[in-house]
Amino acid sequence: MRQSIRLKINGDLYEVRVEPWWTLVEVIREEIGLTGVKEACSTGECGACTVLLNGKLVNSCLILAVEAQDKEIITIEGLAQGGKLDPLQEAFIKFGAIQCGFCTPGMLLAAKALLQKNPQPTEAEIREGISGNLCRCTGYVKIIEAIQAVAKGEF
Repeated sequence: MRQSIRLKINGDLYEVRVEPWWTLVEVIREEIGLTGVKEACSTGECGACTVLLNGKLVNSCLILAVEAQDKEIITIEGLAQGGKLDPLQEAFIKFGAIQCGFCTPGMLLAAKALLQKNPQPTEAEIREGISGNLCRCTGYVKIIEAIQAVAKGEF
């Protein structure tokens, strides 16, 4: 039996009717149409579905949509502001940190959450901060370099 819920995503309010067992990633992608959030493992292991929920990094495949009601959700689509890319997005492009792009949204949000908590992370802290996001295309070197450049204020 579907129920109505309100989700605040990237500053916009959405009222959607959901089944109580639908995950947040399912609703964001299928009901709202924001496809930057990816569904891959569905077990919280890969980070492709990463979003910020009230400022906290979460795997949206592990959260029921009903649990996210009235909370602030940020997806990759909300990272750019006013048509201007976030410095992390610019750095990922410049450093070639984007390969196939599947992990990129979650990786960017993980980096954003890390830099909000720790604006000057060490390389080890960066590695730990993105550790919940798997990338099969890179050796993480370019991703780490991009995050370091933003932390140094180069973007």
